[in-house]
Amino acid sequence: MDLALLSALNVERAARRACVLVTDLGGGGQWLVREDELVREPWASRPLSAALHEALRSGKSGAIESEGRSLFLNVQAPPVKLVVTGAVHISQALVPMARELALDMTVIDPRTAFASPERFPSIRLIAEWPDEALNQVSLDRYTAFVALTHDPKIDDPALEAALRSACFYVGALGSRNTHAKRVERLTQAGFPADAIARIRAPIGLNIGAVSPAEIALSIVGEIVATLRADRLAGRDRAAS
Repeated sequence: MDLALLSALNVERAARRACVLVTDLGGGGQWLVREDELVREPWASRPLSAALHEALRSGKSGAIESEGRSLFLNVQAPPVKLVVTGAVHISQALVPMARELALDMTVIDPRTAFASPERFPSIRLIAEWPDEALNQVSLDRYTAFVALTHDPKIDDPALEAALRSACFYVGALGSRNTHAKRVERLTQAGFPADAIARIRAPIGLNIGAVSPAEIALSIVGEIVATLRADRLAGRDRAAS
């Protein structure tokens, strides 16, 4: 690989930005296509754009035929992060699911009686208030954020940070009445209605979940469904 191309690829990796390394299997040429470039010319109107778009959506590399050439699309996407406020039973049930799905999970909760290594082994645990904890955790468009404490003092600051970011998923536990009060608080904090509407509440897919494990399953299902949806359109909605 050309050193300039390798350097450009490493820049994208370090910045947690997705891209595709395209290799011409016939001629041997290589070039890099960044995710942001797919919504702009010249890529937006090229036949190859649809294949690149689908490769980024699925996260899968592979060989394709396009414009009379055999190409290999090597997808370079950052690991997906799952950031959770609340070291609760649902969070505990999320841990093995996140591990199986290769989600890089972080739990934030200042309540040290809940946020203990014994209850949450082998994941990143930050026993601090969100205002401090989120200085240690970057929220980007490859991050899913979930609020689970039912405590506005913990969930609200973290939700505000998530809404200011490009997180591809923002969800919060609570009834419709609880969420209505949350919406009122966020509105008073200056968030517009379209930003608040990004919050998935009630959280999770509607599978009739009742136990912590079932609720965790519904949350993970909704996160995966959102992740595998049209990522570029999702990026545009988050930025609007």
